[in-house]
Amino acid sequence: MNSVQRSILLSAADRYGNLVVFFVATAVLSRLLSPAEFGVYAVVNAIALVIAASFQEFGGGNYLIQKRDLSAEDVRSAFTMTFIISGAVCVLLFVFADKLSLLFAQDSLKEAIEVSALNFLLLPISGTYSALLRRDMKFGTLAVCNFASGLVTALVSIGLAVAGLSYMAPVWGGLAGNVALTLALLVGHRDPGALRPSLLAYRDIVSFGLYSSGVSVINIFYNLAPQLFLARILDFASVGLYSRAINLTQVFDRLVTQVLNPVIMPAIVAKRQAREDLKAVYLEAIQLLSVAQWPFLIFVAFMARPIIAIWLGPTWLEIVPLVRLLCFANMALFAACLSYPVLVAVGSVRDALISSCISLPPSLLVLLGASFFGVQAVAGAALVTLPFQAAVAIYFIGRHLRFGLKDLVQALKRSAIVTAATAFGVAGCTTLMEAGVLSPLAGLVLATCAAALCWWLGLLLTGHPLLHQLHQVVADLARIVPRLRLSRSAL
Repeated sequence: MNSVQRSILLSAADRYGNLVVFFVATAVLSRLLSPAEFGVYAVVNAIALVIAASFQEFGGGNYLIQKRDLSAEDVRSAFTMTFIISGAVCVLLFVFADKLSLLFAQDSLKEAIEVSALNFLLLPISGTYSALLRRDMKFGTLAVCNFASGLVTALVSIGLAVAGLSYMAPVWGGLAGNVALTLALLVGHRDPGALRPSLLAYRDIVSFGLYSSGVSVINIFYNLAPQLFLARILDFASVGLYSRAINLTQVFDRLVTQVLNPVIMPAIVAKRQAREDLKAVYLEAIQLLSVAQWPFLIFVAFMARPIIAIWLGPTWLEIVPLVRLLCFANMALFAACLSYPVLVAVGSVRDALISSCISLPPSLLVLLGASFFGVQAVAGAALVTLPFQAAVAIYFIGRHLRFGLKDLVQALKRSAIVTAATAFGVAGCTTLMEAGVLSPLAGLVLATCAAALCWWLGLLLTGHPLLHQLHQVVADLARIVPRLRLSRSAL
């Protein structure tokens, strides 16, 4: 098992451990908080994420990972710049909390914003150490730290919600989780020298950060804009419904994309330094991503009603049409997690910013217009905006890697066949459920089995490249297990 595969395995352990915590916490909190209460938390979280994105790339993770020859002064300068800016942001949030509350006509936002602002004092420390661990491929240590943080967040959020703290429960929970993460990383990395103040390398950091932070801000603001628009134009209940729909639609990201994200940047940079053909790497990667993402989203779209009824409870069944629209729209983003790392790897972070500036402002205007027609119109707008964004990003990547539409279609056609086979199996179960033959739980279980079977048959029928990857993983595990048994018997 090579270093990349081992890193992905450890990253998977990290994400899946946190995913279990997320599922349980979400199921419990959905029954303790109303859509309006969750909507207030979602808006506060959106404000914090947009602001955090505006400065984190000045010395943030991507700078530390992509830097070819990283010195101690680079690390210290990156931390110092991030800490100065984040401290200023924390102060500004406390000063303007009242005005932000007035902007959304919700006085209760003030306390939530002030508590959320405290996170900015912790982000420079946790961000610096997380990036250094990712750069060194130490995903085992990172997994333990992240799991501890996720568990603390869930326990505190649920405990405070039971105690009646309403939307403040997940806000305080998030702060507690960040404190736990920071402490765990301090223990796990054991290099306090990285936190010494320095600004010797500030020019290099600013040069990279101007473009990188621009990409980050635009993309994160776009992703959170529907919630901000709905809060301002409609109400917080609409925000809560849309946010829950997004959470369900993004389960694939939590299962797969977030497992790969920590590994993609260092892996692609390593392949570039080894002078491998990035065009072949990219086309193979989108084959593997699409054959996993497309069938999964099709499954969620068909099974939205039983999944929501069982997981979130009947209170949230109103989001079923939103989930279906967003699932179909998100199929266009099969290669989204590769776009930024590839453009950085080819030395064109500027094109990543240009791509975002071309595709996202028109998309924001579409979302803003849709907000006046309700939450379902916002979800429906994604059917237009997301494919447009994907097309622009792939165009810029294609210019650098020198591939065209024909190469893209050739790479994706087998994934499309596998997806069609999966949809056929799930559609049959959906028909039986709607006819009343199957209960929601029985239908969901049967549909899961049918989807898995049809997906596997589709892989075999098309000879999809994922088969080779799966066989390789099985072979690696077969070699590892006997070694583990021998080492345990020796002990």
